[in-house]
Amino acid sequence: MESANSRDIFKKGSVIVDVAIDQGGCVETSIETTHTNPTNSIHGVEHYAVGNMPGAVSFTSTKALESVTLPYILGIAGRELESALTEHTELLSGLNTINGSVSHPGVAKALNIPVRHPMSCLK
Repeated sequence: MESANSRDIFKKGSVIVDVAIDQGGCVETSIETTHTNPTNSIHGVEHYAVGNMPGAVSFTSTKALESVTLPYILGIAGRELESALTEHTELLSGLNTINGSVSHPGVAKALNIPVRHPMSCLK
């Protein structure tokens, strides 16, 4: 997150588009705005920090999300977990816990517990 001291970095008239405002933002001076009133000026810097930016084009964004998630839904639905993870190994990086074990390195580090590879937890 950029700190408020970074206001010296941004020249007056600059524009910040904070695409992470839904998760707390990536710039300390960002305040969540709306599609109706999308910007505010802080220290002469325009901030665009609309929560759920894709909502401005809801039909298009829904179709885009569907096109990238539907293959995973179809790949997981009606399958055993091991089969789904074997066929779609990219799912492993999004798995945090499995069968009582932590399988995500970041989560394990934060909790100071050992990490286990997800596939070893299935057997």
